[in-house]
Amino acid sequence: MALALLALLAALLAGVAIGETPISLKLVYQVLANHLWQAGYPLDPIDAGIVWNYRLPRTLVAAACGAGLATCGVILQALLRNALAEPYLLGLSAGASTGAVAVGLLGIGGAALSLSAGAFIGALFAFALVLLLARAAGPTHNNAQVILAGIAGSQLFNAITAFLITKSATAEQARGILFWLLGNLSGVRWPSVSLALPVALLGLAICLWHRRSLDAFTFGADSAASLGVPVRRTQLLLISCAALVTAVMVSIVGAIGFVGLVIPHALRLLLGPGHSRLLPASALGGALFLISADVLSRTLITGQVIPVGVVTALIGAPVFALILISRRGAR
Repeated sequence: MALALLALLAALLAGVAIGETPISLKLVYQVLANHLWQAGYPLDPIDAGIVWNYRLPRTLVAAACGAGLATCGVILQALLRNALAEPYLLGLSAGASTGAVAVGLLGIGGAALSLSAGAFIGALFAFALVLLLARAAGPTHNNAQVILAGIAGSQLFNAITAFLITKSATAEQARGILFWLLGNLSGVRWPSVSLALPVALLGLAICLWHRRSLDAFTFGADSAASLGVPVRRTQLLLISCAALVTAVMVSIVGAIGFVGLVIPHALRLLLGPGHSRLLPASALGGALFLISADVLSRTLITGQVIPVGVVTALIGAPVFALILISRRGAR
């Protein structure tokens, strides 16, 4: 635990210090000291603003988003007994994007719905559609049809999102929305931190509370029921938790793929299937992974910021291919 916390602290410091303009760790410390306990160091207001108002909230949201998406991947992979299950593949991210765009662009719901609420409704609707389509395709013991239905659902909701943008957005709005949909941390500020961090921690706490139930689902729903797990209630709670966490993260930073696929799968190979260790390790791994991807997005091309979703896809797509090949070899 101490090593994990040190690794997370080092990643947070790197996320704040490394970027378009390098900032020394001494300056980062002085800015934090001024804001946290009024140390009174004389600092350039521009440098202090970059650290406190831009890079620190961006890095904290990256950590929360990575941890939340990795936790969602663990939930879905356990419930569906499929190592390829994750929010992006199962349509949750695409549905959340459609819901957020519908609220933000079309004003659906008026003042009653926020972007996060619209994204949550979209994520739930998308996953319900995926489950209905999978059930209509017929049962299989490995839930492969759920993955195929999720791919179809993702394409459908991505198409709906593109149609809404084409029909209703101005050129400037379309550019901003499309950049956001690729995964964008540039607009993150402290209000986003106050939303993302509690939701990520709440999602992790709920999953840890049900860690034994998730262990039971490793052997199938029937085995979980025989061990006394209330299957329907647990499935509803955990899937709603995954939808909520995904929706909040998508509403803040857009759709970021492969975090919920790569991190849980890799750590399951290292630590085994026990969720008492897998859940906190995946949350930590997701946070470290997305912070690193964000640093790369700011430094790969001089003077230009790449959407962080592009970086995660460049890393995640080859890993996804390796998972497919390894599963074929295992059969």
